[in-house]
Amino acid sequence: MALQIAFVIFSLIALIGAFLVVTTRRLFHSALALVLSFVGVAGLYILLEAEFLAALQILIYVGAIAILIIFAVIVTRHLMDPKARAFNEQWWRAALVAAGLFLILVFTIAKVPWPVSEAPLPTNVIFSMGSSFVGTYLVPFEVISVLLMVALVGAIIIARER
Repeated sequence: MALQIAFVIFSLIALIGAFLVVTTRRLFHSALALVLSFVGVAGLYILLEAEFLAALQILIYVGAIAILIIFAVIVTRHLMDPKARAFNEQWWRAALVAAGLFLILVFTIAKVPWPVSEAPLPTNVIFSMGSSFVGTYLVPFEVISVLLMVALVGAIIIARER
């Protein structure tokens, strides 16, 4: 029963965040709602016993993509025209396309036979991945780490110049 309640809570967090992303008028608030939606999806991954995917969801999407979007909004705020119309006059076309795609998705999900796997869940997957990172794949892992650090330092230098 507790798992169902947690599933409903995380699903509502993800759905409310996604709804706020597309309905909020301010781009910054929309980016914050995107973070909320990503956190809800990470919670669903935890319920599916995919802790590594949940950690990646938080690190990559919340920690990188959403923060990049928020940073871009803050840096380019002066480029947005406050006098521009915030209302799209063709919203009904977008709603029609979204409803059609939703119906196709629901129909496809209903028609696909979803086989249940009888195989047991693997254990110690995260431990074996960590061992691979510091063992077999140590050099590529360190090269990627240095490359990401150089990109981060470069982004900070470019942002400071402006």
